[in-house]
Parts: sequence; C-alpha cells; structure tokens
Amino acid sequence: MEVDREDGRSQNQLRPLACSRNILHRAHGSASWSQGDTKVLAAVYGPKAGTKKNENPEKACIEVIWKPKTGQIGKPEKEYEMILKRTLESVCILTVNPNTTTSIIVQVVNDDGALLPSAINAACMALVDAGIPMKHLAVAICCCVAKSGYVILDPTKLEEQQKMKAFAYLVFPNSVHSVLPEGSLRVEGEPIENGIITSVTHGIMSVDDYFYCLERGRAASVKLSDFLRRNLQQQSTDSSKAG
Repeated sequence: MEVDREDGRSQNQLRPLACSRNILHRAHGSASWSQGDTKVLAAVYGPKAGTKKNENPEKACIEVIWKPKTGQIGKPEKEYEMILKRTLESVCILTVNPNTTTSIIVQVVNDDGALLPSAINAACMALVDAGIPMKHLAVAICCCVAKSGYVILDPTKLEEQQKMKAFAYLVFPNSVHSVLPEGSLRVEGEPIENGIITSVTHGIMSVDDYFYCLERGRAASVKLSDFLRRNLQQQSTDSSKAG
C-alpha cells in the first residue's frame, strides 16, 4: 500500500543527506549532518588525560554533551546523551588510549524530525575527523509505526507529532561495502551485515512491527553506508588535491 506523505516521499524514502567534516577549527574533529531540514553539528575534543568518576581507568572514556537549539537540557536530552554514549562506546576502540576522556559535543541546529539518528551520524563522522580509533562506522535511522499501521522511515517533525504511535531508533554497523579493512567486518562474532549496535523503541509496537522496522532499517542502512563511503572518499580526494 502506498502512503501519501506531505513532502511527497514514499514510505522507505530518506530525505536528502548532507555531511561536511573539519568545519570547526578549534575542535580536534567536527562534522555537520543534515537530513532534510534537520541539522546537527558535532565536535570532538580529546583524548585528554584522565577519566570521569565511576569510569574504568583501564579504558578510554567517552563523554557526550547535548546542546539543544534553545533552552535548557531536559529529560529527553539526557536520554539522548546516554544512548549516544553507549552507541559510541560500542564502535570506538577503548583500549587504545586508556585513562583518557574524549568529549563529543552535539549542537542541535534545527530539529525537523529524526533528530537522534542525525546526531549519531554526525558524532560518528566527527570521530572519524578527529582520528579516534574505531572498530567500524555506524549508521542510524528512525523507523516509525503510524496510527494506521504502516511503517515509514526518516519522519519529519510533523509526522512524528501527528501520525506516529511508536518509534524505533536503530543503529547498524556500516555496510560491508565500506572503506573499512576486512578484519573489522564482524560485530560480536557475527558478520557485520547481520549486526545491530543500538535499538531503542518508544511507544507501543508489536513484535511483527518491530521486526519489519528492523528489515526496513537495515535496507536503509545500506543507502546511508553508501553515502558515507562516497562522502569520505570525496573529502579524501579533496584533501589530497589541496595538499
């Protein structure tokens, strides 16, 4: 069944993507990520000596600071910080720089839906820009179950507020067709294409709906991975020419 969306997209169609790295000169790494009118900046500082309280000094510590577009940070933003921290800890190699802290500051520029996945994508690209050791990249996507039962990808803010009964924020390892070396193409012993790094749901969702979201999200992650690969290769080419 075809679903009419106000911006004319199909159920599985993502909004236009844009990404730039090395945009903040004082940060050790930075990136901007846009999906449609949603835009997030991420800046990486570190690694700096020492870890935070209650962190394991034998490993590197990841700190996430969320900055809303306006106003003070609230409960939703605190949850975003926790999800981001756990996701980034899963993809970074924490044994390379033990007893250090790497801080990732996420600044919301505009929220027009799928904000958390956009922030995860921005943070991953900023870590790449900073040269932080990583097992592999990650790509994040938002899948929504509408009140009428259909599933859509990458919702706008209006769709989130008016039409959805449940959300799934899904983070997948970068596609096997990435720029990463062969030895990194496994997650927890599983082939990377079968893995999932983070899965967070909100609202009431049936098991069948969840697995359908997984299926659609995994298919979309291939498109996101291709976009990342092209972006990294293009910026590497531009840097070589500039040098």
